[in-house]
Amino acid sequence: MKKVSISSKPTAKAAPTSPDEWVASDSARPPPPTKPVEATKRLTIDIPLSLHQRVKSQCALKGEKMADVVRELLEKQFGQELPGQAIGSNPVTN
Repeated sequence: MKKVSISSKPTAKAAPTSPDEWVASDSARPPPPTKPVEATKRLTIDIPLSLHQRVKSQCALKGEKMADVVRELLEKQFGQELPGQAIGSNPVTN
């Protein structure tokens, strides 16, 4: 009869044993927060189902996010600020 040795279950990286080790470890540090360049605002639009399906499938094939593609198209169309208009100003109320 063949004997097979069974070793103990592998363990994850040993946890820090003291608070000082925990503070010094990388797991204690959250990634630095990323600050958006500019505040964002949600835009909701209704589009025909067939257009939505075409956009979604093309984005999936290219590995792109639909929101990124729409933002890029909007930037191409409306990317230039009007002269004298400050970023974040509201032309309706100004």
